[in-house]
Formats: sequence, structure tokens, C-alpha cells
Amino acid sequence: IYTRSAELSYLNKKGYLYTVATALRVQFKWNNMLIYLVVLVLANVCAGRSKEEWKSRTVYQLLTDRFARSNGDKASCHDLRKYCGGTWRGILENLDYIEGMGFDAIWISPIVDNTPDGYHGYWARDWNRLNEHFGDETSLKELINECHRRDIWVMMDIVANHVGPVGLNFSTIKPFDSPSHYHEPCDIEETDFETNQWRMENCRLAGLPDLNHENPFVREYLLKWVKDIVKRYELDGLRIDTAPHTPREFWSEYTRSARVFTVGEVFNSRIDFLKSYIGPLDSVLNYPYFFAIRDFFRQLPSANLWLSYKQVEQGFGDELDFMPIFLNNHDNPRFKQNINGDLNRAALALSLVGRGIAIVYLSLIHISEPTRQAEISYAVFCLKKKKKKK
Repeated sequence: IYTRSAELSYLNKKGYLYTVATALRVQFKWNNMLIYLVVLVLANVCAGRSKEEWKSRTVYQLLTDRFARSNGDKASCHDLRKYCGGTWRGILENLDYIEGMGFDAIWISPIVDNTPDGYHGYWARDWNRLNEHFGDETSLKELINECHRRDIWVMMDIVANHVGPVGLNFSTIKPFDSPSHYHEPCDIEETDFETNQWRMENCRLAGLPDLNHENPFVREYLLKWVKDIVKRYELDGLRIDTAPHTPREFWSEYTRSARVFTVGEVFNSRIDFLKSYIGPLDSVLNYPYFFAIRDFFRQLPSANLWLSYKQVEQGFGDELDFMPIFLNNHDNPRFKQNINGDLNRAALALSLVGRGIAIVYLSLIHISEPTRQAEISYAVFCLKKKKKKK
């Protein structure tokens, strides 16, 4: 086993199972090669970044299509309902910019092929193909490899609840081309979000066909797909879209299959409701804190930021350390609308230094705004110093 010290040293640096190899050597007198293979298998099984490791990261969220084109073109996008030309190579070419602000993780859009105009990535069409608008497998791997060379981790957005807007014609959806792969059509109504979990999990969100996770083929395919995709692209984490619209039991299996840090989107302010998804998933986005910050800085009469924060802290306890905190994302109107510059900066600072994994959305920063870039860089620098002290 010592003849392969370089490989084992690499595994040890990555946090893998060097101690397992040592234990095997001491306890058994097997062939060295067999031990080596066992170590590699175990390392492959457990190579994912843990939630404890993610706690120290600061994440830059970007929509792949809206971040950077690979040809250097920075012209405005004329129709925001369609693709604007951002690619994985465009991200790769701007890693200096992201790293220069101090971020050590990125969150990218879903990668699978989408139905027409699915620039955001949430309208899956073919799970076996990549979204050609973003690039090919080579460019995606090059992006992730370069991120890892810089110690930037990659969190990928994942959709396992629904497919693109195809009505009842599933013939173009691969591999889910049969009506049996979906729940019977019904639409989620506004009141269902608070009162009817069955409809939340079985009806269509925004008219999108709802996958039937009780169907053995659907379930097994999605579990195998996420396992394979994490391994193929060496992903460090997953952001799970529309988590409350899929049964918690499925997410438990999904997290075990993925073997990387999973954080769910539970678009709700109810603490107990969000807590019910921690366990099936490793963590959830801190929407209660998001709503508290937003209401306070918009100076709503009922807003009490301190009281809201204490409720969040008491409600989640130590799990709060693993919950991403944010001021903006792609699902909500921009925070700075109707907020003056000083208040906007104060709110951003609060979201960066609060307890949890800080996420900054690309809409807050533009390459053409060096002052804002400097402000973010300094805030992230202060955040990292704070985390190191802990």
C-alpha cells in the first residue's frame, strides 16, 4: 500500500478515506492491489463535499444564459424571454472576476436540454442531452476542472419535479414520454401553498407536467441520473428546485444517491414547514430570513428584524449554519427596487455576514461597476475572516 503513497496522499488531501486504507493494512494481509482498489471504490462512494465543508463557502449565483457570452460580446439582450447567449465557456473566461471578489463557490443553472426558450434551465426536455445553448460536455468539464483548480466549488441547479410546458403531448420528453410518468393533470391554486400538501405534490406548478415519483421507472431513473451526473462532472453540491412539490421520501433517496451537499428551494416563510425538509435534504434556502430582511428595509410598519432573526435562530438551531442566506435570486423581484443606495448596501452587508452560507446573485454586480465590485470584494473578505475566527 505504501507503493501508492502519492495517490493515497491525494485522497487524504481531498478528505477521503486514508484512515480506512491504514485500518485495512493493519487488520488484513491482503494483496496490496486489492487494498488499493478497495480504497478507490470507497473514495468514489464518499467523495462528495459535506454540509460541514460547505459551511465555510461563499457562493456566487449566476444564470448561465445571462452571465457571459464566450465571444466577448457584452451587448444587451433584446428579448429577455429568449436565450441571450451565455455559455459555460463564458463563465470560464470570467473566473478571474468571480475569484477576484473572493467567492469560492458558484451556483450554475440546470444543464439538461430544455424545451424552446428554456434559457433558465427549468423546462427539461431530454435528460440524456446537455443544453446545447450553454455548450458541450467538453466545455462544461473544462469549466468545472478550472473551478476546482482554483478551489472554487460548483453547485448545480437540479429539477426533478416537472418537465417543460408541453401540455399533454409527452412524445418529445425523454425518457418520460408516457402519460403514466406523470400525475393526472390539475393545477396548483394559490391557496394550496398553505393548506393542501397533496395538491402541492400531485398537481402542476405553473402548468408544468408533474412527474409521478411513485412510478418505479421515473423514480429509479432520476435516482440513477443524479448519481451519474454528480460523478461524471465531479459536482460539489446541488440546489434542488421546487422541493415542496415532490414527496420528502423521494428527496431522502435522492440525497443518498447524489452523495453531495443538497440544498432545497422551499419558497415559504414558515419555519416548521422548512424544517420538515431538513433531513430529506441537507439544508434549505433561508427564506424566512430573506423575507425578514426585505420587509425591514422596505420599512414596512410590521417589520421587526431583530425579533424575526431570533425566531429563525431559535427555530433552526445549529442547522442555521448550513442554510444559504441571500438578498436576491432569480425567483424574486430585485431587492434594490424602491430602496435607496445606502439601505441597499446595508441589507447586502447583513446578508453577507449573517449566520449561514452567503449567496450573492449576479444581478447585484456588474463588470462595468468597479465600485460595486470593490464593495462586494471587501464584504466577502470580512466574511471569510469572520468564518476563520470561528
